[in-house]
Amino acid sequence: MEKIVLGLPKGSLNNVNRGNTHKLLVDAGYEVKGYEPGNEAYEINVANDPEIKAYLTRPQSAPVELNRQMVDIAIIGEDWVKEESIANDEESITKLGDLDYGQTRLVVAIPSTAPYENLTEFFRDNKDRDTPVLCFTEYPNLTRQYIMANQGYQEIYFESVPLVQIRGLIDGDNEQVQIINSDGATEVYIAKGADLIVDNTQTGSSLKKAGLKILETIMESSAGLYAGPSCTGDKMAKAEMIYDQLFGAVKARKYFDIKFNISNENVEGVKKFLVDGKFCSDEPTISVGSDYSQVNVLIPKTKFPEMLQGIKGYGASAVIRGNVKQYVK
Repeated sequence: MEKIVLGLPKGSLNNVNRGNTHKLLVDAGYEVKGYEPGNEAYEINVANDPEIKAYLTRPQSAPVELNRQMVDIAIIGEDWVKEESIANDEESITKLGDLDYGQTRLVVAIPSTAPYENLTEFFRDNKDRDTPVLCFTEYPNLTRQYIMANQGYQEIYFESVPLVQIRGLIDGDNEQVQIINSDGATEVYIAKGADLIVDNTQTGSSLKKAGLKILETIMESSAGLYAGPSCTGDKMAKAEMIYDQLFGAVKARKYFDIKFNISNENVEGVKKFLVDGKFCSDEPTISVGSDYSQVNVLIPKTKFPEMLQGIKGYGASAVIRGNVKQYVK
């Protein structure tokens, strides 16, 4: 089979404190060389799967590379996929599935001292100003779409299109509302005179430190595996296999592998307790000994405290709790 080309994210999605895509790949069973956080190489080796060719890519660029068929699949945030799909006015990128990490919100933020409670109030109050409204963002397409759908904007400017400037390129006819592309550290533009910013945030703490408050949320986003138009046939089948392995590692993070000993006379009672209380994935695995049996269950982490108290009531001993690397059901 022709190799499938995988784009792996540079930046926050491979940060040990946020996403750590490298660890996800390792937990999914891939031997990945050259993608350790903070030490990523441009070309990445997946040593135990010769059908995968991997490259480092910026999340902002990955949707473009998918559409241009430079990569077949990529791990990226949904916010960047939406930004690119608006620019292309089409849905040429397919979401194979969510990976449940890298959660963020794309928000509109203003100075914390500003009196506005929503974007409609902001536009109504600024309709007669002499200078243009300036908004800085890394998401000019999503921002323009969101602003044009706002009730306050429509009351004042109707169908007029906000001016967008991406470096030297300018588009749009409404010079009174201007959306300027920024490259990182978007929040600093408020201190330099911008009226609004649109930025992604996890907790909002960095915006608060910069003296800003969240006005509205445009969308919520998380990392997922996406396929471009070149991913068809055998490549699509391979992509779905890759997603299954990745999602198995994601799902495993929600479970504990529990082993404990129980006297043989209490085996049936503890088994009924585990099954009835759904303290196991299907049913417990039991290895019977002469006087004691070892019980092994896979349990959601949230149910562990309740299960532990229950099995102690049956005289469980030598309880061992382990993490799970892969869970495919």
